[in-house]
Amino acid sequence: MLDYALLSALAAVVRAGSFERAAQQLHVTPSAVSQRVKLLEERMGAVLVVRGSPCTATPAGARLCQHAEQVALLESELPASLPGLAQEGPRPVLRIAVNADSLATWFVAAMADMPDCLFDLVLDDQDHSADWLRRGEVLAAVTAGGGAVPGCDSVTLGALPYVATASPSFMRRHFPDGVTAEALTQAPCLTFNAKDRLQAQWLRRVGMEEAVPTHWLPSSQAFIDAALAGVGWGMNPLPLAAAHLATGRLVEVLPDHGLNVPLFWQRSRMPSATLSRLTKAVQRAAACVLVP
Repeated sequence: MLDYALLSALAAVVRAGSFERAAQQLHVTPSAVSQRVKLLEERMGAVLVVRGSPCTATPAGARLCQHAEQVALLESELPASLPGLAQEGPRPVLRIAVNADSLATWFVAAMADMPDCLFDLVLDDQDHSADWLRRGEVLAAVTAGGGAVPGCDSVTLGALPYVATASPSFMRRHFPDGVTAEALTQAPCLTFNAKDRLQAQWLRRVGMEEAVPTHWLPSSQAFIDAALAGVGWGMNPLPLAAAHLATGRLVEVLPDHGLNVPLFWQRSRMPSATLSRLTKAVQRAAACVLVP
């Protein structure tokens, strides 16, 4: 049988990133945390934590951390059906994979709807967030694909609209004769990271297949700021760009050439009332921002 005191120590180290911070969370000494993790590794016959800065889980350690958090989540729900059972222990932690633009536009509202929970968010591109579910490292994810990951349910949320935007000064400098294919090959764009394909998708839709120069900015707010500053053009979520478009501080590179990115909510099928409540909160928050 698994010793859940040892599992809690492992999960604390991995989530906090160090034995010292884990000890603070568990109200024990770092030595005690180290002993518990070492004992669990001896019992499992495998290394569970890669000691470093920060500490990270091995594949076996990650699976045990997820199991520990699932058990903690289910235990936190017992008092609701067993009134005689006192509510003890910390609030449940929900580890969720979400893309940066959803976090910047609507997901925080869903978090606010769950004040009795703590969130451990993993940021990843919507085209790759489902991989976290497949590896069993998160309980739910905002994804770009609707095909349900095995063991999960999938719910359609809507589409996040994007517009190719730039500052008026950028447009005058790089497109004095209009937005042509030749001009686009010279005008720098903005790219979130290597997984971000939105700019490439938009270029294909307007008949461009060539590579263009790019700045790498892994931040939704930096995307807006860089566009406003005339650093480059990029695909910004309409909810973030709308006010700037209305005032003229940003303009569409090519009007009426927006791009809608469908989003889905996938969650583990584990019988959790908390996950069911979170799903409803996510649907409510998404409905306020996403388009059908």
